[in-house]
Amino acid sequence: MKSKDHKIILFDGVCNLCNGAVVFIIKRDKKNVFKFAALQSEIGQELTSKFNIDTSQVDSIILIDGDTHYEKSSAALRIAKYLSGAYPLLFGFMILPKFIRDSVYDYIARNRYRWFGKRESCMIPTAKLKNKFL
Repeated sequence: MKSKDHKIILFDGVCNLCNGAVVFIIKRDKKNVFKFAALQSEIGQELTSKFNIDTSQVDSIILIDGDTHYEKSSAALRIAKYLSGAYPLLFGFMILPKFIRDSVYDYIARNRYRWFGKRESCMIPTAKLKNKFL
């Protein structure tokens, strides 16, 4: 695994919103910055263990960038920074206090299964996208 060359996005593999976000990111990752792994996968569990991430507290999207990891709104805004189009402008929301950003993030995360549904199993990438996943 060449994780040093890419930033890694860990996501809830059974969450429809999270899977939609992964597809959204892949379409806008023109510079091939990101690799993906479901939190429920073996590599996802290895990385959460390595970074001491409590998945009972953070269970949606996590960004791993080298030896650092970002959770919740910080992860989402840092991901936006690398996307094509106007999405990097969203990084400006980092000026808001983390507790405000994360409270909005947590509200959406708490309701994501109710609003967007849940899958029976993790997403299986198509052959074309397989190289984007760890």
